[in-house]
Amino acid sequence: MKTFFSILLCSFLCLITINIKAQQKIEIKYSGFLTYDEDQYPGARILTRDDSEQVHIFHGGTDMWCDKAYYYGNDNFIEAYGNVKMIQGDTINMTSKYVEYNGESQFAFASGDVILTDPSSTITTDTLYFDRERQQAFYRSYGTVVKDSSGTITSKIGRYYMQDKKYRFVEDVVLTNPEAKIVTNYFDFYSDTGLAYLFGPSTITTEESVTYCEKGFYDTKAKTGYAMKNAKIDYDGKEIVGDSLYFDQNRNFSSATNNIKITDTLNNSVVKGHHAEVFKAKDSIYITKRAYAITEQEGDSLYIHGDTLMVTGKPEKRITRVFRNVKLYKSDLSGKADSIHVNHESGLTQLININAPGTNAAFSTARKPILWNLGNQMTGDTIHLQSDTERDKLDSLIVFNHAFLISKDTLGAGFNQINGKKLVGLFNEDNELYHVDIIKNAQSIYYLRDENGELVGIDKSKSGLINILIHDNAIEEVRKINQVDGDIYPELEFPKNDKILKGFDWREEERPNSVEDLFKDDPPLQLPVIKGLDDYIPEDDFFDALTENRINLSKHKRSINSNISNENNLLKQSNGFNNSEWSKRNIKITPVKVSAPISNKYATNIVGTSRNKLDGYLIQEVNKTSGTFKFSIWAKGNGTISIGLQKGGGNYSYYEKKKIDLTNTWKLYEVVAKKSDDGEKIRCVVNGILNGNSIDLFSPSLENISSQ
Repeated sequence: MKTFFSILLCSFLCLITINIKAQQKIEIKYSGFLTYDEDQYPGARILTRDDSEQVHIFHGGTDMWCDKAYYYGNDNFIEAYGNVKMIQGDTINMTSKYVEYNGESQFAFASGDVILTDPSSTITTDTLYFDRERQQAFYRSYGTVVKDSSGTITSKIGRYYMQDKKYRFVEDVVLTNPEAKIVTNYFDFYSDTGLAYLFGPSTITTEESVTYCEKGFYDTKAKTGYAMKNAKIDYDGKEIVGDSLYFDQNRNFSSATNNIKITDTLNNSVVKGHHAEVFKAKDSIYITKRAYAITEQEGDSLYIHGDTLMVTGKPEKRITRVFRNVKLYKSDLSGKADSIHVNHESGLTQLININAPGTNAAFSTARKPILWNLGNQMTGDTIHLQSDTERDKLDSLIVFNHAFLISKDTLGAGFNQINGKKLVGLFNEDNELYHVDIIKNAQSIYYLRDENGELVGIDKSKSGLINILIHDNAIEEVRKINQVDGDIYPELEFPKNDKILKGFDWREEERPNSVEDLFKDDPPLQLPVIKGLDDYIPEDDFFDALTENRINLSKHKRSINSNISNENNLLKQSNGFNNSEWSKRNIKITPVKVSAPISNKYATNIVGTSRNKLDGYLIQEVNKTSGTFKFSIWAKGNGTISIGLQKGGGNYSYYEKKKIDLTNTWKLYEVVAKKSDDGEKIRCVVNGILNGNSIDLFSPSLENISSQ
C-alpha cells in the first residue's frame, strides 16, 4: 500500500514536471538577421533567413524552419512565414506557407498549402490546427488524406488522432481507391488497419455493385464489409435489401440477414426471406427462413414459398429451385409439392414428389404434388406446368403417373373424378383449364345434369382415354375413347361404395387461398438479433473551452495587433463601421469610444434598434470569387449574433455561418469557408443583432488563406 509520503512525493514530482514543461521556452537555433519593429510588432523579435539557410526554431522535440519569423519571447509565441517546415521526431513532418505556434500550449496553426505526413499517410489542406499536447491535427476548410493502398480521402472537416492512428472525417467525405469509391457524411478511418466506419447516408461504389447504408463498416485492405440501417446493394439489375448486408469484393459474394428483399428488375421478380447468400460470379441466390419468390404474370403475381429457395444462372438461362414443403399461390392457381423446379428459359415448372422410405405404394397420396385451378384439384407423382414465355401465359400442364382430377359436383355433395396414368391439360387465354385428356387406364365418375341442372344420373366407366371439356369452372362434356365398360346409374341406385375411385383424396383444406396461407404451417420464426455497430456519437468539439484557453494563453495581444496591421486583410475601413463600406440595417453606432482588447485602441459599440422583427446587420462585400477565406472579428456584449461568409448575389446563401453566444469578455471569433469560382462576390456578415442588444466589435478581418 502506498504511504502518504509516497503519494505526496509523486504529486510533487508531477507538479515539477508540469511546471518545467510550462516554462520550456522556444529556442532560436539559427537566424541570418535580427530586427525589431515596436510600432507594428511590439515585443517581437523579427528573424529573417540569409543565403545560407533558413531560420531554425526548436521547442520540445520539434524543429521548425522558415524564411521569416516574429518571435514574441514574453508570450513564448512565434509566427513563421515562407516555406515553413515542422518536424516532430521521426513521425510528423508538416510544411506550409505560414505557421503560428504557442510554446505554452504547444498549439500550432498552419495555412497555405499545408501538407502533414506521418509514416503511413499524408494530409493536404489550406488550413490546419495541430495540437502537440493532445497529438491531434484538425482542419475544417476541406482537406485530402492519402493513405497508401487504402486510397485518397477528401472531406470538409477532418481530425487525426495520431496516437490511435485514427481519422474522423465529417461532411462531404469521399474515399477513392482503385477498387471502390465511398461517399458519406461521417467516416472513421484507422490508418494502420485500413478499417473504416460509416455513419449517415453512405454509398460504396465498385465496378460490380453500389451499396447504400446509413451505418456500415468497410475493410479497405480485405475489401470486405457490412451495411446496416436502410441497407441495400445494387448489381446487374438486382437490388438486395436487408437489415444487415455483408459483402466480399474478392469473391463477388454478399449475404443478408433479416427482412431480405431481392428485386430482379430484368426478370420482373422478387425474392424474400431472412437469410440469403448471393454469388455474383455464378449469378446465383440462396435464401432461406420463410423464403418465397414473387413473379409477375399478366398483371398477376405468382408466389412460391418453401424452406429453401435457390436462383441460379444468367437471366437468359435462369433456374429457380424451391425445396421442402413448397407451396405456390396465384389468384387462379395454387399448389403444393416437396420441391419445385422452374426453368425460366423454357417456361417449364415442375412440381416434384420425393418419396420417403416406405411410401412407394401406388396410391400413396400424402406427399404427392397437387395443383388447384379454380374448382379443379389435380394430383400425381410429378406435375409439369408449361408457360408460353413470349406471351407470359400458362399454356399446358402434364401430370405423370397416378394422375387424378377431382372437382365438386356443382349442385350436389358428390365429386366428379377422373384418374389414369397420365393427364394432359390445356389453358385458355384467361389461364383457365378448358381441355383435359386422361391417357391410359382412364376411369371416371361423372354427375350428369340437364340444362336445368337436374341430375340425370351418375356415369362410371373405364376407357383407354378420356377427353374432357371444361367451361365456366364446370365439366361440360366427357368423351370416352376405347371404352372398356361403363354404366349410368340413377342417383339412388348408385352403389355407395363406388362413389369414389381408388386413390381419391380431397385435400381442399390444404389449399392456399391467400399469400398468408403459404406460411400457416411454418414453425414460429425466430430471427437473430443483429448487434452490429453502435450509433454515431459526435465527439467533443476540437475547440473546446480548455483548448481555446490554451490557444489564447499568450496569443491575446499578438492576435489583436496582427488583426490591426494585417496587410492581407481584404476588408476596407476594417477598424470602424460608421462608413460607407459597411452596409447597415436596424443598428445604432454610438460615438462613444469603447476600450478594445488592446489598451491603446478603441472598439465600436453597436445597439440593435429593430422594432419590426427584422434583426440588425453589418455587411461588407469583397470582389473575390474563389479561394479559402477566413473572416475573423473580436466581439463581446449581450445576446446572440451570427457571423458568416455569404454569396454576394442570387439568394445570398451562406458558404459558412457560425452562431455566437456573446459574453462580457473579449473573444476572437472566426469562420472559414472554401468558395469555388461561382462568379459571385463574397460578403462578410454580422447579423442577428436584436432590438436593445448592445455589442462591441473590433478589428474585423477577411483573409484569403489559400493564397498565403
